[in-house]
Amino acid sequence: MKRYGRAVLAAVLASSVAATPVLAAPDTNELESSKAAAQSEADSLQEQLTELLNKAGELEEEMISTGEKIIQAQEDLDTAQQKAEEQYASMKVRIQYMYENGQATALETLLSATDFSDFVNKAEYIANVHTYDRQQLQALEDTEKEIQDLKDTLEEEQDKQETMQAEYEAQEAELNETLEQKKAEVANYDQQIQAAAEAAAAEAAQREAESQNTGTTGNTTVQSGGTNGGSSTGTSTGSGTSGSTGSSSSGSSGSSGSSGSVSSGNTSTAQAIVNAAYSQLNVPYVYGGSTPGVEFDCSGLVQYCHAVAGISLPRTSQAQGGCGVAVSNPQPGDIVCYGTHVGIYIGNGQMIHAPKPGDVVKIASVYGSPWYRRCW
Repeated sequence: MKRYGRAVLAAVLASSVAATPVLAAPDTNELESSKAAAQSEADSLQEQLTELLNKAGELEEEMISTGEKIIQAQEDLDTAQQKAEEQYASMKVRIQYMYENGQATALETLLSATDFSDFVNKAEYIANVHTYDRQQLQALEDTEKEIQDLKDTLEEEQDKQETMQAEYEAQEAELNETLEQKKAEVANYDQQIQAAAEAAAAEAAQREAESQNTGTTGNTTVQSGGTNGGSSTGTSTGSGTSGSTGSSSSGSSGSSGSSGSVSSGNTSTAQAIVNAAYSQLNVPYVYGGSTPGVEFDCSGLVQYCHAVAGISLPRTSQAQGGCGVAVSNPQPGDIVCYGTHVGIYIGNGQMIHAPKPGDVVKIASVYGSPWYRRCW
């Protein structure tokens, strides 16, 4: 009976020792579930960001169109004002001719008529000249007012678009920050899952060793073999988990290296792009601007610089951000890309870009987290 009691006690103790590590091990299923939830949130944020950037891209197209209309309206207004000035100058010449030729007054001109018919003709001529001048000047004034009203309407629309663009940029920054946090959370779950798997493997090895130690009835050979076998199992499982993670990391690194090893292309073409960018320094920023030496917006500048080098690019910054090939190691002549902004990379962490209204084309440090495209 005592022998039976000792056997039961030994069995209870053995099961207790074996069960304790299981309770202490991290719950990988729970971690996997939490990771899946975090990944789902990250995917949702990515979808929101993509949708927002699409809206921002559409807005950019509208802003470029509005800017181009404002530029055209200003040119039309300048032309109309010039015509009005020319018409006014011509009218003064006619008045001077009629009223001041030979110091004759209008009355003297009329009185110089040879007969009544001549008198009527001269009076009608004077009236017609006045009517013509008035009509011409009134038409020009009406045209000026119409163009000015259009320009004012377009500028109001542009103000609204600028406000909307600022809201989009703020939302983009917030989404980017949240998305990065969520990605970091997912990565942290990956680390926890790996740690849990390694801990579980170590505990499995420990349980096997303790189980064999507890179950040994004095056979040293069997006991030794059991320990070695348990150790081997633990090492294999732990290494397998680590090896898998290491392999994944290595693969990621390889992918990055592949992106950075894109052919450098034609360096003379790249130099032409950079030289074109330098040639436009201090040119004013204007929405819809694409005229060298006169006005540029960000995508207008990038499009022009590539056109000088014989390369055709889309008009908007969003479309330019998908041109050519992606590079992780930028070289002078590459495009620095943000959600709704672009510039020309010139080396040493700097770019030439057209920043915003009220500013000019300038050299600036690359900021934030852009991506780079090579089209040469």
